[in-house]
Order: sequence, then C-alpha cells, then structure tokens
Amino acid sequence: MRVSHATAAVKPVFDDPNLVSCAGLAPLLILAERAGLHRLVAEHVRLGAPGGVFPQVKVPALVAGMVAGADSIDDMDLLRHGGMDRLFTGIRAPSTLGIFLRAFTFGHVRQLDAVAARFVANLARVTPLLPGAGAGGLAYLDVDDTVKATYGYTKAGAGHGYTGVKGLNAMLGTVSTPLAAPVIVASRLRRGAANSARGAARLVADALATAARMGADPAAGSLVIVRADSAFYGQPTVAAARRAGARFSITARQTPTVRRAITTIDPNGWTPIHYPNAFVDPDTGELVSDAEVAEIPFTAFTGRRAGGQVTARLIVRRVKRLNPAGMPAGQGELFTVWRYHACFSDSPLPMLDAEVAHRGHAIIEQVHADLKNGPLAHLPCASFAANSAWLVLAVIAFNLTRAAGTLASTLHARATTGTIRAQLITVPARLAHSARRLSIHLPSDWPWQAAWQQLFNAAVHPPPAIG
Repeated sequence: MRVSHATAAVKPVFDDPNLVSCAGLAPLLILAERAGLHRLVAEHVRLGAPGGVFPQVKVPALVAGMVAGADSIDDMDLLRHGGMDRLFTGIRAPSTLGIFLRAFTFGHVRQLDAVAARFVANLARVTPLLPGAGAGGLAYLDVDDTVKATYGYTKAGAGHGYTGVKGLNAMLGTVSTPLAAPVIVASRLRRGAANSARGAARLVADALATAARMGADPAAGSLVIVRADSAFYGQPTVAAARRAGARFSITARQTPTVRRAITTIDPNGWTPIHYPNAFVDPDTGELVSDAEVAEIPFTAFTGRRAGGQVTARLIVRRVKRLNPAGMPAGQGELFTVWRYHACFSDSPLPMLDAEVAHRGHAIIEQVHADLKNGPLAHLPCASFAANSAWLVLAVIAFNLTRAAGTLASTLHARATTGTIRAQLITVPARLAHSARRLSIHLPSDWPWQAAWQQLFNAAVHPPPAIG
C-alpha cells in the first residue's frame, strides 16, 4: 500500500468545519441520556467549590472524552474540533474540566460512586448488558485490585505496593455471566501501599447491591458467586458475601491449617481431569493441561469466635511438579511430587464445575487491561480525590462502551473496549444541514457499517425496556 500521488502533490489543510473524528459518540451519548446520566449527576453530585458548578454538564463531557480515547485532561481537547460543537452541546475546555476535577473531595467521590452504581443498573434495564443473570440464572462477582504506576513527586497517595511498583491501587468489582462480558459495579482508589483486602468487605457489599439492581439478585432466585484470589481470603469478605445471600469461591492461602487439611484427603479421592484449553500455572508460569482434583469439608478462620468460623468446601487441584532444569537428562522420578492449589467455596456446583468456574476469576484481568489501555492509562492529577473521581468516570465510560457493544452486534458484545472504540466510536464523519435536519455522512464501505447502524437505531429508536 502506497500514497496514490507523489509526495510533493499531497497537501494537508486543516480547514473543514464540518468534519468530526468520532461520530460514534452520537449514539453513545443518546444512550447515556436514556440511562439517566445527566439526571443522576444533577441529583447526586453537589460540589461547593467555584469550579464545581454544572456537574451535569462536565461529568458527561469527561465521560465522552474517555469513551473517545482521552486518557489525560489535555486529551479532552479532542472534543473541540471541526463540527463537534454542532453535533453536541455542553463541550468544555480541558482547563475547565481540570478545575472541576480538582474541586472533588472524598465525599464528592462517594456521590459520584452513587451515580456510577445507578447508571450501570439503568444501562442493564435499557440494554442486554447482563443476560442470564435473572431468577434461576448464574452470575459471578469478581473482586481484585491492580496497581497503576505513577511518576513524579507530587502524586498524593502514591507508594510502593505488593508489585514493587510505585503507584496507586485501584480495587474493582465486576459482574458477569456465562453469556455476558464483565461490567464494573464498584470501584475504589486506594493508596499505593494499601493491603489488597483493605475495604474489600465494603466493596463486596456495594457491588452485590448494584448487581441485584441489575437482575443478579440472590433474593429473587439468582445464583451469585463471589470470586477472589488469596489476597481476599478472610472472614470479612466471606461474611459480606453471605450477608447478601451470595456464595463465595476464594483462593485459600497455603496456611499450616490448609496444608494439614490437604494431607487428610484420601489418596483414592483424586479425580483426574484434562483441560482442553491449557492454562498458566500461577506459581511456575508453565502451561497446565492435566491435573487431579479433590474436595473435603473444611472450617476456616478457626482463630475467630464461633460465629466467625465458616465451614464449606476445600476444593484442591494438584499438578505434578516437573523435574528441575538441572536434572540429568533421562533420569526418571523416584516418587511423584505435587503442587497444590486450593479454593475455599460454598458453591453448589459439582466439584469439577466449581473448580473450572473458580479459575474463570481471571476474567477480571481483562478489565484491568481494558482500563489501562484507555482512560486509566494515566491518573492525571496530583490530588488523590481528583484521581479517585477520574477512576469512577473511567468506570462509567467503560460500562457505557460495553453497553453500546451489546446493542451493536454479538461480536462487539464481548469485544474489548479498545475494539469497540476503534470500530464504532472513532469513526470520521462529515456533517450537513438540510431541511432543519442534521445528516451524518460516514465513510462508504466501512467494514462495521451494519453494527454502527444497529447501534444508532437502537439508541435513537429503543425497543421496550428490558426486565
């Protein structure tokens, strides 16, 4: 592929006031308004600082910029080009949006959390965001944290956490079903050195309340399983899940009590299992395709009072430990040595299904990657509260993009947000007025034309509300 003319014959001119680079924002902001984003911000966000006026205008502007690919405050300038002011109203300069973010305090961030929770619940009512989560259905709530690296000396709260990287710690709760990609139902930004489980019980409770409003309600007959890794193995997290009527499946730490319990498993009680899709062993980084699984009853948190102890299933997977690299070639093993991985669960699923479902917790890593490939590429402010608000806005943008994908096509319903952004949102277009109508002229032969048109039609002419 080459340029069709000689280099000297190509002349770029930035002079067309009718062009926009992200026409896909039009159906997404229509969808956001249908889900009540502007109304929710007006009802719940009250900033007293001078720069905090009109949050119902500035919050959607920040979300729109993030949806279009902005990952810093200066990037919000991508909303101010060509015919954007003819296609949209309420566009604000990056400096104005930066002042607005710096007006946030911790209490204002919690107000924004309330908006995010209600907004994703509304999205689930007007789009097929969480199919299969209703009565008799199955949903998973995954909880995990990630460290976002930061740079400079003025970033409030930055510190070295469990990864050894200096940054801030973001904890997320995502809900998904076997039919639906994950959406974010709770988030917290913590200091970089925060323990992973700090505040986890509160986040689990908030996430389960939001999931219930989206249809994944244990009280209405849904099976909701809270999944987490060993960092969240503790009585507060389990208790928060049980109080909401949910089940749990949490990786058990290899404590002396757990190791003693594993030794009591009957040697004949192991069930061989072959994984058609090999997975990476978290200890060695090796691909594992064959293993053995067993389970026994187990009482955890025995150091607590009787009311704090929990009895459930200890589901154990064991994998053969391979010979070290320094072992002489051809020398066989004298006896089999195993590596053990246990999860503590009260899931009602059969043992092998419960073990496979627990490993599905890794799906939340894709959400972390999506956010870091988009609005969470940076935490752009020195203020901790402003960065906390930025995280919540990134969550709103993520869920809005995910909802748009469900309306566009079955492919985009499970695609990454980066794919949705490239194929449906950052689509160039030319605006034209005729007979008091605004026409959006998009590229001919656009490969994803059908999906874009379906998204636009569903946003402008919505079907009856879901659920």
